[in-house]
Amino acid sequence: MGIFDEIKLGVEQAIAYEKGELKAKKVTLSIAPVDVFTPSEIKSIRNSTGLTQNLFAKYMGVSVKTVEAWESGRNHPEGAACRLLALTRNDPAFPVNSGIVVR
Repeated sequence: MGIFDEIKLGVEQAIAYEKGELKAKKVTLSIAPVDVFTPSEIKSIRNSTGLTQNLFAKYMGVSVKTVEAWESGRNHPEGAACRLLALTRNDPAFPVNSGIVVR
């Protein structure tokens, strides 16, 4: 189907919807809860990537002191950091495959 045909179909569907002849499609999404990581899990994730604390901190976008605090249990990652840790836990090659870490 060409671009013109796709646009035409979209306009026809919009008109049919406005006339009540077509029900709107809806997609329901859910978001997985943010994982919580123990200090040993964080260190294990970092070790699985082969990165030093310094490089891991750069990858995570935090200071080396923050990574040290996470791994010692003095502080805990939150929000986006936990999402990035989960992605890295699930795929230790993620830092390289995503292009964030360049070897």
